[in-house]
Amino acid sequence: MYNAEDILKNISDISTKLYSEMCSVEESDHKAVFEYMTELGRTMADADRASFWKWDKNKHQLWTTSATGVDRIVIPDNTGLVGKALKEGRVIVTNDPYNDPDFNKEVDMKTGYRTKSVLVMPVADINGAFIGAFQIINKNGDGGFDEVEDVRKLSMAAIISGLAMESESFFEESHHDKLTKLKNRMGFYSDFSRRFNKVVDDKRPLSLFICDIDKFKRVNDTYGHNAGDDVLAFVASKLESACGDNESVYRWGGEEFIMMMPDTDLEACVEKAEKIRISIMESSIEADGNTINVTMSFGCRLFDPDLSIEENISKADEHLYTAKESGRNRVIY
Repeated sequence: MYNAEDILKNISDISTKLYSEMCSVEESDHKAVFEYMTELGRTMADADRASFWKWDKNKHQLWTTSATGVDRIVIPDNTGLVGKALKEGRVIVTNDPYNDPDFNKEVDMKTGYRTKSVLVMPVADINGAFIGAFQIINKNGDGGFDEVEDVRKLSMAAIISGLAMESESFFEESHHDKLTKLKNRMGFYSDFSRRFNKVVDDKRPLSLFICDIDKFKRVNDTYGHNAGDDVLAFVASKLESACGDNESVYRWGGEEFIMMMPDTDLEACVEKAEKIRISIMESSIEADGNTINVTMSFGCRLFDPDLSIEENISKADEHLYTAKESGRNRVIY
């Protein structure tokens, strides 16, 4: 049980940690905010566990990485007490979850944890659209959760989590291309500073290729821009599915894409580009009611740490230009 002095100290400690995180020169994300706010909500409501759930409406999923003592959990958005709270747009409280038909018992069955009481509080953005939910589990002591009093205690943590979630969504949208769902040029530079710079600094090999769709303007002129969009989305999907665990592909602009491959030498980079080239060439693309075949050209490059990012890409682009000028549908390095 926490007294008023404990709660005030907890709020002060979390505020200090958040401030330090914001002022840090090291790369960070919103995960720390959710973790701190989850801990704050758990303390203020005097509960055993807490979690902040994010709502991925595109995938129809609810997921959390900030559950106290629990690893990442992903569930369909039409299930469980969290799903019910978001669907009905209201706070859900149950102090007898095993007799509640909406309670998901599977997590308890996997972990051996015994849930005795649950409170779920929907979290909205500034436009009033629900984007996630704050959940606390097992009120300490003999009583269960009180919908009025515990919601009052949770409100600050829920509001801050909602603002952080909205900020994170805006950040993600600014770094992604809406058509292909790949990261865009802004996302590329962000990833380079966070991930690929370390590869270069550690003197590990970093390869890349830049590629584009051959005669793409003819696709748009012949079949229309809707078909062209379908072709771009198909190619993006092919490129993304070819990425290894540490590799990433980006829409550089128009019909151009870049793939970054850490810990990969030039020979392996060329080999992968060739496999993708053949796969694209042999594919028939259903695009706006038409069956279209396209080819791609590639320019490969081993990243030179003595050159800038732009200079390395320019060198790869020179190889791509050579591929286009020498007949297209080929890989040059």
